[in-house]
This record gives sequence, C-alpha cells and structure tokens, in this order.
Amino acid sequence: MGVLYLGSLLLGIGCMLLLDHRFRLFFWRDATAAAIVTAVGVFFLLAWDLAGIGLGIFLRGEGTIATGLLIAPELPIEEPVFLLFLVLCTMVLYTGARRMLERIPARQREREKENA
Repeated sequence: MGVLYLGSLLLGIGCMLLLDHRFRLFFWRDATAAAIVTAVGVFFLLAWDLAGIGLGIFLRGEGTIATGLLIAPELPIEEPVFLLFLVLCTMVLYTGARRMLERIPARQREREKENA
C-alpha cells in the first residue's frame, strides 16, 4: 500500500496527458513551450517547498499510502510528482477554458447571422 499515492499521481498525470492529446491543449499544441512552462512551474514550486522546509514551516507527515522514500530531508519522492501533476492539470484546465471562452463570441455571431 506504500505506493498508492505515487501510483495515483502517475495515473492522474496519464489521464491529463490523454485529455491534452485528445483536445490538443498543451503539450500536443506546442511541446517546446509546454515543456518550458512545466519545468519553470515545477522548479518554482519545488523551490517554494524547499524554502518552507528550510524555515521549518513544511514538515513531512507519516502516511501509510506514501512510499516513505525521501529525496531530501522532509521532501518525499511523491512531492515533485505531485507538483508535475499540479502544473499539468492547471495548464490543461487553463487552455481548455480559454478555448471554450474563445468560442462563445463566434457562436453568438453565428446565431445573429441566422436570425438576420
């Protein structure tokens, strides 16, 4: 049961990538820009975590669903994977919402043409 959390995160990343592939939202729209945004986002959030750990604000809790493997003091292996999932999920949601909002004026113009 010690890999349940890590496995769930990896499954979530896979699902986000499938959505991304299906609708060409982030990585399948511009892989270079997506890789840069993802790397910068994960790096920033990981630096934030490390600063919090260094200041004694963030502490690792004991959980039976986590592996217990640490890559640094108080930093479990699952944390960078979670941050990757967080950035990927945010960008897929953002690009999807943006695409939907861009279609609203186009549909309104189509309706106006039909009614004219």
